[in-house]
Amino acid sequence: MYKVLVSDPISDLGIQQLVDANDVVVEKKTGLSEDELVAIIGDYDALLVRSQTRVTDRIMTAGTNLKVIGRAGVGVDNIDLEAATQRGIIVINAPDGNTITTCEHTFAMMMALARHIPQAYAKTIQGTWDRKTFLGVELRNKTLGVLGMGRIGSEVAKRAKAFGMDILAYDPFLTQDRAEKLQVKLASVDDIIRNADFMTVHTPLTPETRHMISRPQFEVMKKGMRIINCARGGVVDEMALVEAIDEGIVAGAAFDVFESEPPAADHPFLNHPSIIVTPHLGASTVEAQENVAIDVSEQVLHILRNEPFKNAVNMPAVAPTVMNKLQPYFKLGETLGSFAAQITQNAVQEIRIDYAGDLSEVDTSPLTRYIVKGILARHLGAEANIVNSMHLAKVRDLNVVVSQTSATKGFTNLITVTLVTNQNGEERRVAGTLLAGYGERIVRLDKFPVDIAPESHQILISHNDKPGIIGRVGTLLGENEVNIASMQVGRKIIGGAAIMILTVDKEVPKDVLVQLAALQEINTAVEIVLN
Repeated sequence: MYKVLVSDPISDLGIQQLVDANDVVVEKKTGLSEDELVAIIGDYDALLVRSQTRVTDRIMTAGTNLKVIGRAGVGVDNIDLEAATQRGIIVINAPDGNTITTCEHTFAMMMALARHIPQAYAKTIQGTWDRKTFLGVELRNKTLGVLGMGRIGSEVAKRAKAFGMDILAYDPFLTQDRAEKLQVKLASVDDIIRNADFMTVHTPLTPETRHMISRPQFEVMKKGMRIINCARGGVVDEMALVEAIDEGIVAGAAFDVFESEPPAADHPFLNHPSIIVTPHLGASTVEAQENVAIDVSEQVLHILRNEPFKNAVNMPAVAPTVMNKLQPYFKLGETLGSFAAQITQNAVQEIRIDYAGDLSEVDTSPLTRYIVKGILARHLGAEANIVNSMHLAKVRDLNVVVSQTSATKGFTNLITVTLVTNQNGEERRVAGTLLAGYGERIVRLDKFPVDIAPESHQILISHNDKPGIIGRVGTLLGENEVNIASMQVGRKIIGGAAIMILTVDKEVPKDVLVQLAALQEINTAVEIVLN
């Protein structure tokens, strides 16, 4: 008999299939301290939690029989994933269970915003019959901008079409073909800011998306825009939004999330007449709580019975012989994927991964997951991991093509990552290897042979091979107190196209990158940030 411990309040209906299973015993013990969990966890094969229980390394060390930890929800911040992976404990979540609920909450917020429903309700129950103050707008024939076309954003777009809205959609992985399938118009963030009547946010919070809507965007925004955020606090600059509303740029906002939760008592959102707020209710429906519990219970049952499963958020078991071969390349693979994604500006529609040398003799699928994770994480952040990366690529219609060959062109092993974009088949290519005594090296960028040690902060400059360029670049960076640690240039022919790769000591301010790109004979300047 398998023993399952439920340590947080979880829907009885959601875990019913575990209760009904003739080979499982389910016990509910909620509100336990870490010490109390440590004392009993050794008796259990599976642990089900929501967000209250913090599953620490200490708990898992004591859980000598633990095979799986199920999180009835999406986020797994309360589970030590590294410790679970090291102990061979599978961690699963339920990423799809709250999709519809969050989508519907977005629409509830949008309609409440359009018709001033909370404000009108508050005034009416106070005894004031005011029909003039709360003049609203229709959704029909309005343009909705959707930032992020993952599961929730795509569902929002479907429902907006039914309301007669025109959809402008932005997602770094949204191709023209997928946009046509979803019946939306592919757009940039700038297109949405300048043209949409409503804008809804459905992106994860990453360094790239943090404050992606801030003062510069509000300055060029279509006057009268209404903004909804039921995704992540921090994507929209809260203080800049309040200023934009007060200045008459934004007509109103509806937020279910905050940069810091719960917000401070004096947060300007809480008493602003044009802002509607709810306390992170996106997944708070009976159906969603049941669905995530049902999903995770089903997968726990599969894992306990050694059956195929899905939605693991840490690395699944790999044969030791294969692991020993691949382990040294995991970090290199993720680095190559991240590097390729950061130098690619257009939407990616195909990922090509070529393995050459000894790597062609083993199953490289675990390594492929690391590479795809590196590519996706630029825009999806922690949402992308080494198990779900292939699934995330699939739902975004990203074609992943893997090939293997024994020919290595002088290297024991060579990994080449090519991203094909929707811009007339444009390709960006990065190749790398491990050199004995030197570690990770990037040995090719597009058509240029290079020899680069990946570092935290690098600048990739494409330019024309003319005298004086290196001096101008060095002078500009020096004037802005950006110290150059190393520099390498690559070219195919004298006077032709060339690249320059600089390793610098710290993050490069965006205005400095703009100044670099404006220098004579320089075409582009892109910062590469690697973990």
